[in-house]
Amino acid sequence: MSILHTLRALGPIDTRNVRRDSLLAWMAAMPFFFILIFRFGVPWVRDSLLAQSGFDIAPFYILLMSYAFVVGTPLLYGVVIGFLLLDERDDGTLIALQVTPLSLNSYLVYRVTLPMILSVVLTMLTFPLAKLVTFPTGYLFLVALLSAPLAPIFALFLASFAANKVQGFAIMKASGTVQVLPMVAYFIQSNWHLAFGVIPTYWPAKLYWVLDAGEPGAWFYFLGGVVFQAALLVLLLRRFNTMIHQ
Repeated sequence: MSILHTLRALGPIDTRNVRRDSLLAWMAAMPFFFILIFRFGVPWVRDSLLAQSGFDIAPFYILLMSYAFVVGTPLLYGVVIGFLLLDERDDGTLIALQVTPLSLNSYLVYRVTLPMILSVVLTMLTFPLAKLVTFPTGYLFLVALLSAPLAPIFALFLASFAANKVQGFAIMKASGTVQVLPMVAYFIQSNWHLAFGVIPTYWPAKLYWVLDAGEPGAWFYFLGGVVFQAALLVLLLRRFNTMIHQ
């Protein structure tokens, strides 16, 4: 079954399930709230701080954008897909798929590609709508492509290591803290920032910073991120596939 047929079969079901769950609906809508916050709230905060203390947060706009949109958007959609996977696993839907025309491989392709497509589209939209920084469209597309795999990686991580939704919430909180640690690399000038490369969110964030600063090495971070994230996806898909066949 093609990805389009899978989308027609599962897309409406996913939409209905997300709308019924207030937490998932809130997470799916959060990037749009970020747009409003960054477009109107952050400039107001900057003006207030400048007037009261003379401190200017404008130099940190790049860091804020990388946290909220480059990393934040795919992680949010990864959480949404991850909890849908946990629900389907608990309900026995994944086992039932094995006796339907929809193959498990088609299902997994759908689960991996859909959040990636959504992440790319939303990243391309949120940057210009937030109007906080200017960034060339071509560069933004490269960053969006590299950050997109974070969504299925985080989704499969949740579904592979959480026994239920309660554990899923705990893992989401703990790993969410780890995933933002690479933001520290923004302040490190030496090559020690590469130590954060063991965390997948490092690569798209670093690519964004390098491209924005016009520094060399952008292709190193892009290709390094592609290889690292592809390896993680393969490992997580194998673990998930093993789990549902147990």
